[in-house]
Amino acid sequence: MSITNPSQTIVVLGTGTMAVGIAAGFIEAGMPLVVLGRSIEKAQTALTDARKLAVSLGAQVPNDASHQVGLIREWNNWTSVAWLIETVTENFELKRALFQELDRRVPAHIPIGTNSSGFPISRLADGLKTRSRMFNAHYFMPAHLVPLVEVALGADSDPQLGEAVCALYRNVGKKPVLVRQDIPGLLANRIQHALMREALDLIDRGIASAEDVDTAVRFSFGFRYAAAGPVLQKEISGWDSMARASEEIYPSLSNSHVLARCVADKIAEGKTGMKAGAGFTQWTKEQATQARQNYDQRLKAAFDVLKMQ
Repeated sequence: MSITNPSQTIVVLGTGTMAVGIAAGFIEAGMPLVVLGRSIEKAQTALTDARKLAVSLGAQVPNDASHQVGLIREWNNWTSVAWLIETVTENFELKRALFQELDRRVPAHIPIGTNSSGFPISRLADGLKTRSRMFNAHYFMPAHLVPLVEVALGADSDPQLGEAVCALYRNVGKKPVLVRQDIPGLLANRIQHALMREALDLIDRGIASAEDVDTAVRFSFGFRYAAAGPVLQKEISGWDSMARASEEIYPSLSNSHVLARCVADKIAEGKTGMKAGAGFTQWTKEQATQARQNYDQRLKAAFDVLKMQ
């Protein structure tokens, strides 16, 4: 059975923010969907919110039986299911127990994914009979707008099935990447943390303010990266010039193994960002709300452009 057939069903297990965003993407693509929760009420709320998000993306959402809800522990209609992704609370023991249950309950031909950002699929699936059909399927918030999905192979995952999962995501308009080794941070977060380490080191050393770091990234290479990733960009500009620059820059880059002092100090002071009212910036509730709205609007504009490619 092909898992890229648009008439087949997607099962999203969980009812939180990520589940809603993930479900919205499949609804927008016109896929039949089931949302499973610990209660029917929570599952129905998540589905309703996902349908609203899909409408906000311009989808024509049918009011029919193609979108359903059920209970995690009871739902068992696997006949037309192409893909199951779990999004429950980021707790290893909870996820491990869930995967043990799914290993027994879900027919072996149906691939299973976890949206975990911290727990490798190799650990979650360790020793399970059908671990070859289990993958990380890592989204980025907000899941309905950010196109990337990292499909990561565990130690025993079937690479061909992983490619098929990527094909499913391409068919619904996402931009999947196949991560062939189950390493900490997968692909995008490793690159992101390498950048963040250098950015925070520059702030620590008094070379630039936090605001200037953001401006430098957004309006230079960050601006270009929306059009071409780092490898393609250097294919355009030439690797020889990059190599010459690396001889000067690489020896001076941060290689710290500990969190930057500027962030550690702020966390110790309780200044963890907008949710606390302060980080590098002081935030009123109104300012935080406006900044989040601006952020979502910029992402939506970028999302609309990418859909045309």
